[in-house]
Amino acid sequence: MTASPLYLDDLTVGDTALTDTHTIDEQQIVEFATGFDPQPFHLDREAAEGTFFRGLAASGWHTAAVTMRLMVTSGLPLADGIIGAGGEISWPRPTRPGDVMQVRMTVLEVRPSRSKPDQGLVTVEADTFNQDGDVLQHLVTKVLVFRRPTGA
Repeated sequence: MTASPLYLDDLTVGDTALTDTHTIDEQQIVEFATGFDPQPFHLDREAAEGTFFRGLAASGWHTAAVTMRLMVTSGLPLADGIIGAGGEISWPRPTRPGDVMQVRMTVLEVRPSRSKPDQGLVTVEADTFNQDGDVLQHLVTKVLVFRRPTGA
């Protein structure tokens, strides 16, 4: 069952959503790194042992990509999609093979636009965590959200 689409007027500070999960494995980590972040600690388990990470770790950008997918497919069902307008991201812990990733989204601010009455910016905190509750990625992002169309 799909949740009803949310518009700017439907959102309130404190609203939350908990996404579905995604289990990441070594093959996914290596495939993503091969195409987009070919560093030894993302490509080879043995080579990664001697690095800062002390083992194979997913690229932060891979963690971000999985986070985005989870938010789009099972997070806050924003009516016109998740349209990013900037943000800050950090990776306090590496994502490892076998991690079961999930995202908790929280609305921090809802700000209607003064110059464009059909839209506004919503600040969302999105913490991606693993099966142990360890935060793998912390994201605070501004998202463009539209008002419900008149007559809808």
